[in-house]
Amino acid sequence: MRVKNKGFGPVLLRYYPIGTLGLMDDGRGLSRVFLWREDALPCGWPEGETPLTAQGAEELDEYFSGKRKAFTVALSPHGTAFQLSVWEALRAVPYGQTKSYGQIAAAVGRPQAARAVGMANHDNPLLIFTPCHRIVGSGGALTGFACGLEVKRRLLELEGALPANKK
Repeated sequence: MRVKNKGFGPVLLRYYPIGTLGLMDDGRGLSRVFLWREDALPCGWPEGETPLTAQGAEELDEYFSGKRKAFTVALSPHGTAFQLSVWEALRAVPYGQTKSYGQIAAAVGRPQAARAVGMANHDNPLLIFTPCHRIVGSGGALTGFACGLEVKRRLLELEGALPANKK
């Protein structure tokens, strides 16, 4: 997996229970939060901390320790109008709850666009802050997650949102 920098600031790498996360900002808000893999960063991509990535990392520390259920750091996702509407709808799904792809499609005014919602979830640039892990298939099935279903399962378990038949 290659993550494109697109001129954003340095990346802050921090270890969490699901693996190492990279946090980046564009000067206005967090613009990327991704699960870092050995091949994810091109040579020469600067590592570093900004006030926004430091705040994001602190909020993630609190989230993973069970002390934070909502995030306050400024976010600055980059995407199409449809993607931005889906990501906004995802952020409206409360901690500890799940919604289906179809429910999100309906929430953005495109009830027949569940597959397109799935693609927008896949392209979500702000892992955890835009909680695409809270979106499940109809009937509560754990489906599709760019970081793998095990990571999705662990995040839902942390939030107490894993459907009883999926544990």
